[in-house]
Amino acid sequence: MFISGQGLLVILLVGLVAGWLAGKIVAGGGFGVIGDIAIGIVGALIGSWLMPHLGIRMGSGIVSAIIVATIGSVLLLVVVGLLSGAYPRRRHWFNGGFLRRRFW
Repeated sequence: MFISGQGLLVILLVGLVAGWLAGKIVAGGGFGVIGDIAIGIVGALIGSWLMPHLGIRMGSGIVSAIIVATIGSVLLLVVVGLLSGAYPRRRHWFNGGFLRRRFW
């Protein structure tokens, strides 16, 4: 299998954008450039496998590739979060010392 330099650049760009979007949607922040690319590429594989099984057909082009990769990346992050015990995230900022601090 031969991937040209331009094809590799498109794969990395789609992975970066999809991973960044998924990080913003699920976790509220990014994972760094390498992490976003990895999450986006794995999410693209998941999305391109899952979408036809659900009967959803996307068009061709870079925008549809980003949409499919983002959907797959969001699913990946949600499943990893559920398996790792990160959900539900309960942030009790008022119990952690915010009210104990004296500002006067």
